[in-house]
Amino acid sequence: MTDASARVDSWLWAVRVYKTRSAATTACRAGHVRVNGEKAKAAQPVKPGDELRVRISGFDRILVVRKTITKRVGAVLAAEAVEDRTPPPPPREMTAFVPRRDRGAGRPTKRERRDIDRLRGRE
Repeated sequence: MTDASARVDSWLWAVRVYKTRSAATTACRAGHVRVNGEKAKAAQPVKPGDELRVRISGFDRILVVRKTITKRVGAVLAAEAVEDRTPPPPPREMTAFVPRRDRGAGRPTKRERRDIDRLRGRE
């Protein structure tokens, strides 16, 4: 179960970063996975001490490999194989509010369009 190295896609799947190995492979192909700062291919080996930056839903997760595992194991063992160094997300008050129109509301009226332009600073 523990080797000197493991494929990066297999490791990401085994520690439950991605639900399927094919999703991990697709993320590697898309350039969302970096190992020690370099873009990683799916078959790139990872070993203990490597730092992975994984882009998931617009945010980077910073993970450090503690153990190399290739098979899906229990949640406790999976948690022991990874060290999560991801900084906490900023509080909601600090993030910008993006106004959204209701789906199916049609085109904005002239007044709504002017309000939108004013918010975007295009006046």
